[in-house]
Amino acid sequence: MLEPNIVQQLDQYLSYIKQPIELKLAADDSAKGNELRELATTLAERSDKITLTDWDHHRVPSMAILGEADAEPRVVFSGIPMGHEFTTLILALLQAGGHPSKEPEEVQSQIKSLEGEFHFETYISLSCQNCPDLVQALNLMARLNPNITSTMIDGALYQSEVEEREVMAVPAVFLNGELFTQGRTELKEILAKLDTAGAEREAEALSERAPYDVLVVGGGPAGAAAAIYAARKGIRTGLVAERFGGQVQDTMGIENLISVPYTEGPKLVSNMEQHVKEYNVDIITAQRAAGLSEADGLHQLNLESGAALKSKTIIMATGARWREIGVPGEAEYKGKGVAYCPHCDGPLFKGKRVAVIGGGNSGIEAAIDLAGVVSEVTVLEFGDTLRADQVLQDKANSLSNVTIIKNAQTTEITGANGKVNGLIYTDRTSGESHSVELEGVFVQIGLVPNTEWLKESAVELTKFGEIQIDDRGATNVPGVFAAGDATTVPYKQIIISMGAGATASLSAFDHLIRN
Repeated sequence: MLEPNIVQQLDQYLSYIKQPIELKLAADDSAKGNELRELATTLAERSDKITLTDWDHHRVPSMAILGEADAEPRVVFSGIPMGHEFTTLILALLQAGGHPSKEPEEVQSQIKSLEGEFHFETYISLSCQNCPDLVQALNLMARLNPNITSTMIDGALYQSEVEEREVMAVPAVFLNGELFTQGRTELKEILAKLDTAGAEREAEALSERAPYDVLVVGGGPAGAAAAIYAARKGIRTGLVAERFGGQVQDTMGIENLISVPYTEGPKLVSNMEQHVKEYNVDIITAQRAAGLSEADGLHQLNLESGAALKSKTIIMATGARWREIGVPGEAEYKGKGVAYCPHCDGPLFKGKRVAVIGGGNSGIEAAIDLAGVVSEVTVLEFGDTLRADQVLQDKANSLSNVTIIKNAQTTEITGANGKVNGLIYTDRTSGESHSVELEGVFVQIGLVPNTEWLKESAVELTKFGEIQIDDRGATNVPGVFAAGDATTVPYKQIIISMGAGATASLSAFDHLIRN
């Protein structure tokens, strides 16, 4: 099951285990049951601190990880923790075996002080790049607080549960049987929802921080580059973001980052974050910008949490998000058949019929990816020609279960019993209306800038909501700069955002020394 190089790495990780671990295994003779049994047996054979026992559990296959002090399972994997979740398994083993977490001590203390019973169930897909961080956060919470349990559930293996709970997007977290959160969520965000008093204390503490020389808003490629360039100047630098990565986190194959022939979004995001942490940057996450004003002769960034940060200069790099089509049914069925990340949610539609809205590179790439999982893919392109690269068009046209319809204007997404059952489109040539029966709709029609929070500020925006900048990254407000996909830069590319972040940072430094 495990490649020799993976086994070698596994041996190294298992050597860090300090305390006894018990694996409880619930497995039958199915293919997946045997696969999990082989994985559990391999783990037990490769460490004298790991024992393996049988387990009677309602989800089969499942494996629980118990630390020395655990009377009952608190961390459970219902499914095979491979793919993106293999790292999650390793971390769970290390933490159960006494290896300390790298989370700040104040965060660990906040987890330990949570009162009440919290039983988390997280539905994932093994191809979801946003799922591991969330599962790892919940596993850590279960390890630190005996009143918390965390169960990872592979939605592809437990289709009946997925349908019963109407899970059509991952990750989906249920707390004590009720939907708690859906989509990419970080540990600090979870704690803020559970511990409102703690969030208020953090907001007060943030507002007391000394002013920065440069404050970067956003944690994507532009924000990371801006923070690094500012910190290298030896000036007081802060970076505030909801989370690191932005849209890059949802990107799989990246093949046009010069000198890096191939990488994937989550790996690039991890590398960017580690690079920023090499410098003296005050990183603040799980915070969302709410407005920009002036106070005491400084620029003031107001946050949704109620906190306010001051700085001599500001660099806005808030990026963009998936553009919505804005038709009836889209908002109603979001997460109930309407999705925006084919890599994450595609496996939930195994054997079903789906549509992809958009014929650009992202749309055709989504159709190609989905074709290997679903029964039928219908691509709807508004224009009379596809905008995707020819090599992608050729691949899509070669797939027997992909149908491409041009001059198609999607007018409605329909549904029943709380989930999508089709869509309606108009043929722009004939004016005729057509309906397509399906179970999922993936929207891939580009991006919209994350700049709503600036509409009441003095910063000039275009009619498309982009931040108007000059060739130095400067806005119309002295001392306020911007970079990346949220701006008027003509091409939205990772490498261009990185360069734009560096430009804005150097311009901010020039502004400081001249003023």
